Amino acid sequence: MTYNPQRALELLRIGSGRADATFREGQEDAIRHIVDGRGRLLVVQKTGWGKSFVYFIATKLLRDGGNGPALLISPLLALMRNQIAAAERMGVRAATINSDNVDDWTQVEATLARGEVDILLISPERLANERFRTQVLAGIAAQISMLVIDEAHCISDWGHDFRPHYRLLERIVKTLPPNLRLLATTATANNRVMEDLAAVLGPKLEVSRGDLNRTSLSLQTIRLPSQAERLAWLAQQLAALQGHGIIYTLTVRDANQVADWLKTRGFNVEAYTGETGDRREALEQALLNNKVKALVATTALGMGYDKPDLAFVIHYQMPGSVVAYYQQVGRAGRALDSAYGVLLSGQEESDITDWFIRSAFPTRQEVAAVLGALEEEENGLSVPELLSRVNLSKGRVDKTIALLSLEAPAPIAKQGTKWQLTAATLSEGFWARAERLTALRRVEHQQMQDYVELPFGDHMGFLISALDGDPSVVTQPALPPLPTGVNEALVRDAIAFLRRTSLPIEPRKKWPIGGMPQYGIASNTTINFQAQPGKALCVWGDAGWGGLVRQGKYHDGKFADDLVGACVKMVREWNPQPKPTWVTCVPSLRHPDLVPNFAKRLAAALGLPFHMVIAKTDERPEQKTMANSTQQARNIDGSLALNGQPIPQGPVMLVDDMVDSRWTLTVAAWLLRQSGSGEVLPMALSQTGHDE
Repeated sequence: MTYNPQRALELLRIGSGRADATFREGQEDAIRHIVDGRGRLLVVQKTGWGKSFVYFIATKLLRDGGNGPALLISPLLALMRNQIAAAERMGVRAATINSDNVDDWTQVEATLARGEVDILLISPERLANERFRTQVLAGIAAQISMLVIDEAHCISDWGHDFRPHYRLLERIVKTLPPNLRLLATTATANNRVMEDLAAVLGPKLEVSRGDLNRTSLSLQTIRLPSQAERLAWLAQQLAALQGHGIIYTLTVRDANQVADWLKTRGFNVEAYTGETGDRREALEQALLNNKVKALVATTALGMGYDKPDLAFVIHYQMPGSVVAYYQQVGRAGRALDSAYGVLLSGQEESDITDWFIRSAFPTRQEVAAVLGALEEEENGLSVPELLSRVNLSKGRVDKTIALLSLEAPAPIAKQGTKWQLTAATLSEGFWARAERLTALRRVEHQQMQDYVELPFGDHMGFLISALDGDPSVVTQPALPPLPTGVNEALVRDAIAFLRRTSLPIEPRKKWPIGGMPQYGIASNTTINFQAQPGKALCVWGDAGWGGLVRQGKYHDGKFADDLVGACVKMVREWNPQPKPTWVTCVPSLRHPDLVPNFAKRLAAALGLPFHMVIAKTDERPEQKTMANSTQQARNIDGSLALNGQPIPQGPVMLVDDMVDSRWTLTVAAWLLRQSGSGEVLPMALSQTGHDE
């Protein structure tokens, strides 16, 4: 098939909605390369260059020439709305099969079978789905005219954003006819990643690589150790910054907290995270239409989000690698002459990044625990059943299963809802890769720490060198640096804000799988004597009260009077109904006086009597050593009892220092209610902050 340049330009103009649009350097060459069938191509171009125009125009030209549909694999289906809209303007019929549109699958499959789909978009996870491979992919495999792999750096485990399911592509690509058109695209690939891609997608992979420099971006780093200082800086600078932007945080909790703080200062901002759910599309649109000053986002607002006139990208904490940082900051200033990319660096970020690095791969002990449990059950185990056998969190079990099942050959496989062992054993290569990548992540983290220390003007050159580009093309920043100082009064306000938060403790509604045998409770039944919704003052070790709670527990052996005052204030604002008429607490054999001492002082400050009515019957491991909810429930089973003191009848406030799984509070409330107390209102100093 021969390429038609007039038709390609016409499609670009229709798709972009601009009658004067012309191809960017390299765009037309890439389209021609694919349409003419000159072999496999990897396009490495910075964000906003227009990679999607390459594959949508190529698809349309191939379909016009009588070829079959294209298959596009992307981790970003939820964020591809703009690109799909542009494709549809060109007359490209795009359809998607993903976990968000299950109800449409049958219709999409029928349309595909009738030849009425030009390009099918799927996530890499779909390739692991047996039904999709046998019933959908097998039916169209022979007709596919082009395979497009978007965000191809996800294939490379050297990359910053490796997705295990992308490794399935390696097997699929090996089975493809050698002359099948294959286009891979990415904005972020250094030499190491490109070598990996050539090995997976090769053997003859041509590379079209653009310039990495972003002349419109003025980059700056500011070291502000405490969260209160960074909150103050944001409130100060957001008032002066022109335009609209994104503020990136490393965790969901930080995104919500920063957004809440900025709202209290009168800014129109919203949090955007993996937990935003069905509001995501509306929030993306609100930023596109300049209806919000900024979105405070985790990487959930990542690759694929395209707002060409973003005026600033600010990082509240340092990301873990140069590649990740370049990817995120590169959202700013695509269609502007100048934009800010400011990285604020704080003391908690290294702990967070270190946690991400440490938890990226399962440990040998975790793998042994999962394989050992499966070995004992020839019919296999579902994930909930596994959680009752191994002391690992659901997140760790899910990660272990995902990585083991994607090995080739895989030591485990899924039959229905259960995982079973296969004849294969896990190769040492798995561990070698884990060690190699963990070491690489540490090097990347150090590289980012070096970036933070650079003087103004040196940042872009550093990033381009780290990405194996040509730093000689870098020019001086177009904008002056932003002020680095913070207003002391604003810092005090931020400290007060951080200390103002309280967190809900939701009551548990059902007993665990396996029940509570020592209390005579059957498996998974409804809890008949439930606690009321409760409150925790803070997150353990957090920037507000969390540090003081940690110090009281592990350093001073007593909780400070300031914490009593803070809890009194929280209870008054909470104003629970019914109001408590007495106070009790959860006992501990390890720290027998710590919580009772605090609960007595709190009761006195609230003007309520304190009665110690619960006892710990035997020593158990600390709840924090139990990694999932089922194990934590089992650890509490039979360990609490009433001590024989009379139980007052009115509503009671039940005090503990830490809440994690909520099983301790659940059992204590059940015992109290069963013995005639009124409603039980749980109150804890802190939540552990573990993400189960």
